[in-house]
Amino acid sequence: MDAIEFQTMIDADDRHWWYRGRRRIVVGAIERLALRPGARILDAGCGSGRMLDELARWGHVSGLDAEPRGVAAARSRGHGDVRLGSVEELPWSDGLFDLVTCLDVIEHTSDDQRTLAELRRVTRPGGHLLVTVPAYPWLWSAHDVANHHHRRYTRDSLRAASGAAGWHALLETSFNAILLVPVTLVRWAERLRRGERTRSDLQLTPAPLGALLEFALRIEAALLRRGVRLPAGVSILAVLRNPERAGTGT
Repeated sequence: MDAIEFQTMIDADDRHWWYRGRRRIVVGAIERLALRPGARILDAGCGSGRMLDELARWGHVSGLDAEPRGVAAARSRGHGDVRLGSVEELPWSDGLFDLVTCLDVIEHTSDDQRTLAELRRVTRPGGHLLVTVPAYPWLWSAHDVANHHHRRYTRDSLRAASGAAGWHALLETSFNAILLVPVTLVRWAERLRRGERTRSDLQLTPAPLGALLEFALRIEAALLRRGVRLPAGVSILAVLRNPERAGTGT
């Protein structure tokens, strides 16, 4: 991610409908996991650290980001164990965490299987990884270029990459369904204009629409809490389990 896009993300993390809505989606999925008291939790690619504020309700949180500004922002929120580094080489010992979250990160890495294997290395047997990624390769656009994405995913491609890294899938669902049709139309229009836009999507939605879009994600989060899996959306969420015995799904 380039410097301008990263700073835009840092500035928007608290207030932008997308980040607020995604946090609701993620929290809803975590609530179904029944984590043990005092769980060790890592947010790999923590950005501003805003998600660490939410995760702290379940136990001791750690964060990692590849950008010094992200590390500084997360530490300024009072999170002491936030480290500078890469998700391909995590600076923690094997099997340390009960839960790892990795939100819209692995699409930035050149080798997602290696990244997923490294995330599994630091997760205890029986622990979980919650990952979100952008959906559908046919939605590739200037937004992906601006954010230095290597790929967008389908559920099958995410399942294949995580399975190759040794994870067992517990939940796969789409989310941000309300924007799928509008985003598709915008991306097609951009292609007809030969890709004039060079920035991400964060500033595209008019401010008055933010509350409506966040409300839609609030509804999706409530559905996910009840076990409903959404068939389509701009993003994919997966909850993965680190098997307790090698080569098994248990």
